[in-house]
Amino acid sequence: MNILEKIIELKEKISKDVEKKIKEFEEMNRKDDIQWFSELCFCILTANTSAELGLKMQRNITPEEFACLDEMSLAERLKNLGYRFYNTRAKYIHENQKYAHSIKKIIFEMNDEEKRYWLIKNIKGVNFKESSHFLRNVGYKNYAIIDKHIFKIMKENSLTDEIKITSKNYLKLEEELKKLASVLNMDLATLDLYLWYMETGKILK
Repeated sequence: MNILEKIIELKEKISKDVEKKIKEFEEMNRKDDIQWFSELCFCILTANTSAELGLKMQRNITPEEFACLDEMSLAERLKNLGYRFYNTRAKYIHENQKYAHSIKKIIFEMNDEEKRYWLIKNIKGVNFKESSHFLRNVGYKNYAIIDKHIFKIMKENSLTDEIKITSKNYLKLEEELKKLASVLNMDLATLDLYLWYMETGKILK
């Protein structure tokens, strides 16, 4: 069974759950700056860890706390919650707090290409994957979140012959996923949920 057949088969099983999750992202698009900043912190905290661990941090640290706690307090909270990279990520979040009350306003004024590059340039702890993850989670649907799970599927299904994900080849990999999404008549946000489910058996954000 090729990847197209696998996804078409999955649609019969999980399409309602996928649609529900996409609606949650659309709802987040209407929330305020501080909620967006919490989502940005979640995406920073999932890098090189897991979505589950990021969710645990987000459930236990409020948007207001992400926006105002000092670096030492953030590190202590993350450490006590069992987060591995508590010092580094607390430093990133603390440095990013200057955007806690303006992140949505800034992103709203940019076109799709500018949004991601602005995040990569200005937000600590963010590269292509994390910026794409954040933008998807706040309601933008045309960015691919290429992590180790998605890359593994791409390799297994001959969608790429790249050795690893890098900043230099990320957009090339994204183009291959755009082609797949187009054939399936999906946006990249929806495709990501199907691919992630294929690899993990879960629908997370």
